[in-house]
Amino acid sequence: MPGGRLTQQERQQIALGLADGLAYAEIARRLDRPTSTVTREVMRNGGPTAYRADLAHRATEQRAHRRKQTAPRAPAAPAQPHGRDPEAVRAYEETFTTVLMASGMPKMMSRVLACLTLTDTGSLTASELAQRLQVSPASVSKAIAFLESQGLVRRERDERRRERYVVDDDIWYQSMMASARATAHLVDTARQGVGILGPGTPAAVRLENIARFVAFVSESITRAAQQAREVLHAAATTPPATRDGITDPDPGGA
Repeated sequence: MPGGRLTQQERQQIALGLADGLAYAEIARRLDRPTSTVTREVMRNGGPTAYRADLAHRATEQRAHRRKQTAPRAPAAPAQPHGRDPEAVRAYEETFTTVLMASGMPKMMSRVLACLTLTDTGSLTASELAQRLQVSPASVSKAIAFLESQGLVRRERDERRRERYVVDDDIWYQSMMASARATAHLVDTARQGVGILGPGTPAAVRLENIARFVAFVSESITRAAQQAREVLHAAATTPPATRDGITDPDPGGA
């Protein structure tokens, strides 16, 4: 598998693949590159609808030039616990951030959520986030406000009364519930329009179909999320069993 930076010819192939409606995985397969490389390349340079090979190549050269100029001041990858490779962790964090961006989340919000998710504690202060991401506290504050509105982070005070931002095993459930509440508002609004536009008119029928479709999908997702939460919570609290199916009263003992 080839390594190093993408060539201008490879970027042209990416642009052609996007124009043909190919998935990132298929474009990556044709280039013999990781899917994450193609995804990151496209999201860094305008997204799938605005990607231009020549502009992407020029932007990459400019970024490389700036990195060379600021290399002496670039912070080293922070030390990692559990014997992890710091560079591998940093590369994975970038990949995880890119995937969040591809799902529609803004860049800074994606960076903050990825940073929090990949810490063992699952929590950081605003100053810790700003230091890790090399961004301003104002950028962190704006990102946290967005993530909190989506149910993806929560705030708590530590023993030193510092405000910490937390992600835990429940964040995706809470995020789905927040999304369900927003969807319910869309359903209500669509149905209000039916009365205003007149039941049976083409526009009203369209709104009613939107309301029915969105309500059905939202209810299905909500039920699935609640079931998954119950199952996963039960699995997490079920004590380990022996091979005979008998609970071991002292799984950590001799």
